[in-house]
Amino acid sequence: MTTSPLTSTIAWNPRAADRLLLAGDQSSIEAMRVILATLPASARGQVFVEVQSEGDIQPLNAPGRFAVCWLVRDRGQQLRRSVDAWLAEMLPVSAFGESTVYAWIAADGPARLLSSD
Repeated sequence: MTTSPLTSTIAWNPRAADRLLLAGDQSSIEAMRVILATLPASARGQVFVEVQSEGDIQPLNAPGRFAVCWLVRDRGQQLRRSVDAWLAEMLPVSAFGESTVYAWIAADGPARLLSSD
C-alpha cells in the first residue's frame, strides 16, 4: 500500500484487521476517498458518512466488499449510533476466536485497531 501525505497524517495502518471502518461527516469525505483509493480490491468493510440532507450525497468509490451508508441528519440518522451498532455486530464476544476491526472515525483521534478479545 502506498502512503499519501493525507493517510500518513491520520496514521492509517490497517495491518491484518478482519474488516475496516471509515466514518465521518461530509467534511471528511476527501480523506475517505484517499483512504479507499489506497485499499486493495480484496479489502472489506464499512463506510458511514453523515450529511445534512439527501442533496449532500455524492458518489464515493469503494472496493467491492465495502458497504457505503449515507446517514441523513434531516431524517434523524446519526453517525455515532450507526457506528456503535455496526461495531457491536462486527466485534461479538465469542469463544470461537477474536474479531478485529481497524477503524478511522473522523474527529475521534487516530485510526486504531479494535478487537473483540
